[in-house]
Amino acid sequence: MKIRSRLFITVTLIMVAGLYAFVDWIVEDVRLHYFITMEESLVDTSVLLAEEVSSFASKDGIQMTENFRKRITDAANRKLHAKIYNHTKVKMNLRVVVVDQESVVKYDSRSRKTEGSLYNWRDVRLTLNGKYGARATYERKADPTSFYFYVAAPVIFEGKIIGAVSVGKPVSSIMPFLQQARTRLIISGIIAFFAILLLLVPISLWIVQPVRALTTYAHNVRDGQKAAPLKLKYGEMGELAQAFEEMRDALEGREYVEEYVQSLTHEMKSPLAAIQGAAELLNEEMPPEQRTRFLKNIQTESDRLHGLVNRMLALASIEKRKEPARSEPIKIQELIDDVTDSLLPLLQEQDLSIICSIEENTTLRGEYFLLRQALVNLVQNAISFSPSKSKIKMNVFSKDQNVIIEVCDQGTGIPDYAVERVFDRFYSLPRPDGGAKSSGLGLNFVREIAHLHHGSIQLFNQTEGGTMAVLTLSEET
Repeated sequence: MKIRSRLFITVTLIMVAGLYAFVDWIVEDVRLHYFITMEESLVDTSVLLAEEVSSFASKDGIQMTENFRKRITDAANRKLHAKIYNHTKVKMNLRVVVVDQESVVKYDSRSRKTEGSLYNWRDVRLTLNGKYGARATYERKADPTSFYFYVAAPVIFEGKIIGAVSVGKPVSSIMPFLQQARTRLIISGIIAFFAILLLLVPISLWIVQPVRALTTYAHNVRDGQKAAPLKLKYGEMGELAQAFEEMRDALEGREYVEEYVQSLTHEMKSPLAAIQGAAELLNEEMPPEQRTRFLKNIQTESDRLHGLVNRMLALASIEKRKEPARSEPIKIQELIDDVTDSLLPLLQEQDLSIICSIEENTTLRGEYFLLRQALVNLVQNAISFSPSKSKIKMNVFSKDQNVIIEVCDQGTGIPDYAVERVFDRFYSLPRPDGGAKSSGLGLNFVREIAHLHHGSIQLFNQTEGGTMAVLTLSEET
């Protein structure tokens, strides 16, 4: 599973759990405040009724009147149509209980059958003792709808507590409001969840993008491709990018030394063996012309070694660079003219000609010296594999903010077995005229210069015969 998917799923689960806990906490808090409001209103109601009862009390205690009973009954039976938000209240649901100083029921709005019985509940007991009395209880076991709040107020006559009025209200009466509040909170939570989820998409992309860049960079390094340095400058990702870059430099440096030592040793064996053999033979008596031939052989192999070392040093300096040392505007026409002029003697020696087709005003930015070296190598390759009296074509044009330079010869083309290896270091094909192989560093050198200028080099066999080298260079380096 991708890190973006893991991050998205993890944050989503955390958000779901968090929103659920938050909504549940808010609902419980709202429920508590509804209960507080309900209890506060019951306090007012109980005090009003206690004052009403005390108005017909006497020294003999509380004497309930039929008028009081009738008013409570009429109020309970009254049909209401109170539109409270989205809930319509149709009748009063208060229970009123009046007790004397001995906790004996003098009046119960629910039923007259309880009158005369003992009503020794917590709210009444505390109130008769001069304290605030309240309680919450289930009227019927295992029935959530029978959960009531009761608040009692003392009935005072001549400064003494002679009884109490307990007012009860079912909690179910506020459940519609609680359910509405819960529904609104859940809807708001869902809307907030999806809003945050939508915001999470760009945030996750912003977080994952550096990881993707690091992954692509690591893959390029693994595959041996030239990877541009990562530009992650800030935070832990910037430090990680710098660590990747340092690791790549260290690994490439180690592989670079090992590979170069092995390759150079292999390539130097042949000329060194030839020099050593010629030197040993020179210690013997031989005709002057033979001695001259061996001395010339030593000179030739020494020049070969010298050229090999110089090319290796030039290639090494290019491979370790990440960008051109000097980027300047270059007119392609002038660059091509310079290359063809420098190779004119070689072209005349092989009886070859160059035909150039250059798009007008074609320019690019880069390091002139390196680009000249790359083109010289490509044209020299074309000269080496072109038959006498043939033509070498150079086509230059712009495409998709790149400059394309094509070098085409009329030779025999690249053998199938060599197509995948022509850019390998020290790999060289035999010349058609039977001449000595090159160092095998030329095309590798061209490829490094192309990569340095954010470009590429490719070789193709043409259908009409010969080889086409396509050098692609970015116009802005």
